[in-house]
Amino acid sequence: MYPFIRLAWQLWLTRKQPTMGLTDLHVSHHLCLPWDLDGFLELNNGRTLTLYDIGRFTAGQRMGLSGALKRKRWGLAVAGASVRYRRRVTGFQKIEMRTRCVGWDARFVYIDQSMWVGDTCTSQALLRTAVTSKAGTVEPRIVASEIGFDGPSPALPDWVAAWVEAEGTRPWPPVGDVPEGHVPPAI
Repeated sequence: MYPFIRLAWQLWLTRKQPTMGLTDLHVSHHLCLPWDLDGFLELNNGRTLTLYDIGRFTAGQRMGLSGALKRKRWGLAVAGASVRYRRRVTGFQKIEMRTRCVGWDARFVYIDQSMWVGDTCTSQALLRTAVTSKAGTVEPRIVASEIGFDGPSPALPDWVAAWVEAEGTRPWPPVGDVPEGHVPPAI
């Protein structure tokens, strides 16, 4: 189940923090709780992504995105992610999460997030995100303007631009070897 109480708690803690710009660094703190652990008694990889969600929500609150979403009746979507897991996070370790918008293109906003225990980076995620409306994806420049940022996107870092380019070559829907006569089960 999604940790709605934890999200509400983090949003409540963030409410008094100063506002931040669209590309500013947001730092939040989290605790690895027993229900975040997997069978190896380390932070579950799925829960890592959920904690990254919470970091993006609190960053969005500080930059005014939450208010814009309510005013415009917009939603949020993750359209892709690349995650590196490098060090274990175990029960009751304190996590510092760093969240920053690194730029956008005509459709998507790219978010760089990392988790740190002390001076050690434990994981990093690059996310392709979108703001959505009933009409479809909202152009990032419109979203940026709605929260008071009227400039162009910063240049995407080379590694982000390379990931975007590589994702553009990935087939959709996925193509794979399907046995002759195979009919996928109905969902």
